[in-house]
Amino acid sequence: MKLRNGLLTFTAGIALATGAASAQGFLIFPVGEDSRFNWQSYEDFAAAHDLSGQTLTIFGPWLGPDKDLVESMLAYFETATGADIQYAGSDSFETQIVIDTQAGSPPNIAVFPQPGLAADLASKDDLVELSDETEAWLEANYAAGESWVDLSSYADENGDVELFAFPYKADLKSMVWYVPENFEDAGYEIPETMEELKALTQQIVDDGGVPWCIGIGSGGATGWPATDWVEDLMLRTQPPEVYDQWVTNEIPFNDPRVVEAIEEFGWFAKNEDFVDGGVESVASIDFRDSPRGLFSSPPRCYMHRQASFISSFFPEGTELGADADFFYFPAYESKDLGQPVLGAGTLFAITEDSEAARVFIDWLKTPIAHEVWMAQSGLLTAHKGANPEAYANDPLRRQGKILLDATTFRFDGSDLMPGSVGAGSFWTGMVNFIGGESAEDVAKANQDQWDAIK
Repeated sequence: MKLRNGLLTFTAGIALATGAASAQGFLIFPVGEDSRFNWQSYEDFAAAHDLSGQTLTIFGPWLGPDKDLVESMLAYFETATGADIQYAGSDSFETQIVIDTQAGSPPNIAVFPQPGLAADLASKDDLVELSDETEAWLEANYAAGESWVDLSSYADENGDVELFAFPYKADLKSMVWYVPENFEDAGYEIPETMEELKALTQQIVDDGGVPWCIGIGSGGATGWPATDWVEDLMLRTQPPEVYDQWVTNEIPFNDPRVVEAIEEFGWFAKNEDFVDGGVESVASIDFRDSPRGLFSSPPRCYMHRQASFISSFFPEGTELGADADFFYFPAYESKDLGQPVLGAGTLFAITEDSEAARVFIDWLKTPIAHEVWMAQSGLLTAHKGANPEAYANDPLRRQGKILLDATTFRFDGSDLMPGSVGAGSFWTGMVNFIGGESAEDVAKANQDQWDAIK
């Protein structure tokens, strides 16, 4: 057992002592018995690979129910190939994976919850480059495939950009929640463009209602929900290349195009008539409490923009698809920027090369590797070959369709920025913006912070 700085390194021989466990065992869906699944992809993969006697170590952020879910998928890889997988999860993954790579004892595969850390390790020669064939496969088989390749490609130690990670398991942020009964009673239709969404916003006011519930409170992280709004609106007002330049500071934070996106958020959030409780309430209402206005009678608001996880904070017993539902946060028809989607996700990368590690990356290309998790909960995929009917329920299926219909996918921008900006000045700047500061001043303060750390 090795200790560095008080933390346990991964070394495969002691993986079980750190909460790692073999995925070998029960297959939650018996092979060949459910027509939703592409069992042919499983059988073809099993026929092509024999890893008997080989061990594959995987380290990631998943614990508890999420650990059970990933291990239910890994069990199929083990059964197909004969490999022994040792998976370890940790809530200190970001710290531990750095320690393990520096100590020369990384796992074979690391599962990154966001690309910033993966990019940092790639630049230090701590990740293994994936094949050109894998890059071509992602471009062809993932919706908005080029976006996913970009998300998974980083500069190596020589500054050359290469594919280092395989994206698997997406999260969706470009969503607007509503109560179908409220829309039906008022005669409102689901808007399909940003122009229609803005028109609906004004129509609700004209009818005597309040269109939006917006709350950006989050304790010490207050402000982050507003950054998601700005990121989504950046993708709807500018091409994805400009978004990329923004999150890397290739264009300054106070570029007029960024200021425009902040002001677009202000169009929704800084109008007293548009927000439940008025503008003053936006920064004080906790994001978890914010959607409650949807469910009051009469409704205190009609719409709430937030990621898929927010349904966990709906009133107990809320049935998704009936008591509450969602629609895609739409793009401007006039700007011709396609169907951009903002989200997050996890990335599998090889940190210690082996035959089993390479074969596992190929496993993630199979439809069955996605479908067995889709059929449970918590996994959305951009894999065009996975059967949408495998999703556990209709709301998940429709969220998956938003991903499949995307022409551009981009990761949460604040997570890609340096922490003092993306989880610092950007958060506080949005609170100040709601409080009355101009978009120009907020953007300049963020650029000042970025300049201070260069």
